[in-house]
Amino acid sequence: MDISLLLSTTDRAAPLAAPSVMHPESWQLCAQVESWARGRGLVLGDPDTSPLGRARCERLAARVFPDAELGAVDLFARWLTWALALSDTLDHPPLADSGSAVHGLYDDLLRAMRRGHARPGARPLEAALVELWPATSRAMSRDWRRRFMLHLEAHRDGCAEEAVNRRIGHTPEPAEYAPLRRRACGPFLFDLIEPVLGVELSPRLLRTPDWKTLADSVADVVAWANDLASHDLESGRGDVHNLPAVLAAAHGVDIARAGDMVVEHIEDRLEAAWKAARRLPDMLDRLQLTVAQRAAAAQVVKVLLDTPRAHLDWLAESGRYESQGTPSSIRLDALASLR
Repeated sequence: MDISLLLSTTDRAAPLAAPSVMHPESWQLCAQVESWARGRGLVLGDPDTSPLGRARCERLAARVFPDAELGAVDLFARWLTWALALSDTLDHPPLADSGSAVHGLYDDLLRAMRRGHARPGARPLEAALVELWPATSRAMSRDWRRRFMLHLEAHRDGCAEEAVNRRIGHTPEPAEYAPLRRRACGPFLFDLIEPVLGVELSPRLLRTPDWKTLADSVADVVAWANDLASHDLESGRGDVHNLPAVLAAAHGVDIARAGDMVVEHIEDRLEAAWKAARRLPDMLDRLQLTVAQRAAAAQVVKVLLDTPRAHLDWLAESGRYESQGTPSSIRLDALASLR
């Protein structure tokens, strides 16, 4: 299974047809984000020797936010780097099959956020988090900060459930997998759209069914596209927490057919996201939101709808899911076609 399966969706799904736009000052981000990650101990040694070092998080940030202020894009890229470093820690021993260990790590992280500083000798994840949090949250409301914390806790719970599944050898059913994957894929990252843009969404809007459909659909598309890209590496270590493996087990099909089914699922969720977005103007009228609240919603919706193609383009140029060594010809060919 390779990136070409994902690239085929650009011909079949209209929302993915146009390549994403890159921030005009993206060239500055690479050195800044790499220096920060090294300085915080998240990336050690030659970046090409680790999945996190090869990820090129700044490229994804620059594609998701091509028009935002550079400092805000840099902050988002740092959060992406931190989130992937956390994911790498949670997906490998000794935390990969221990729900209690996942909760223990997260207890340390959440306490550090509330305390405002890392413990002496704390792991790099904790030290980096207490630097990122105040820089992100200082201009945001109490409601936003609470929402972000709740999504961190949802991520903790999702990753702990995955760890238990690995320990007992349980492959989730498709209906069980979708909400689990949504939690384990870093839902807090979508909250960061608001501080990057310098806006905040109305809590009333966030509670509407159409907004939930839009947000969940985009999250699913990103998660499932990531599942296709990471399947070979994850299956190599016996991890069944990706959609191709889940569908293959549930429907008794081979992995190639399961990959085609994932693409079909992605197309369906893209359609659901766009339908929900088209219903939002009427919802905004019914909620009687202010001009500023409507403008904030419009900005966030645009980023959400642009994110699946930005993520797809990043998957084509990132080396995160490759084995150490020379990048594959498939990825290089895909990247050349996207420029």
